Amino acid sequence: MALTTSTKANKQRKARANAPLHMKKRMVAAHLSSALMSEYNVRSLPVRKGDTVKLLRGAKDFKTSEAKVASVDLKSCKIIVENVTVPKADGTQKPRPVDPSDVLLTKLDLSDPWRKSKLDSLKGGMS
Repeated sequence: MALTTSTKANKQRKARANAPLHMKKRMVAAHLSSALMSEYNVRSLPVRKGDTVKLLRGAKDFKTSEAKVASVDLKSCKIIVENVTVPKADGTQKPRPVDPSDVLLTKLDLSDPWRKSKLDSLKGGMS
């Protein structure tokens, strides 16, 4: 998916920032674990609320921890993961947005019948 044919970094950044939502959804994709990759014959999928992810990058106390995705922010192309918080100046905890490239999908939320049917077609079509 090429946003623009320009090689200039500022034009690439502008194209990502001003991209429509249907393109930004694809930008919020993460790699699948090896078990899911072999099951569905696909390397990455867009992250959804309810998926379980493993954090691969970031602070040591968050790294290698598995948690559910609380929400997906398409405007900033970040995901909010449960129990990944940073303290504010007044002592309260604030959710820390995580880049989807820093996580690994370990369990998919298949409550949506459309997503389930798409994954089943990928599973059967490639073998």
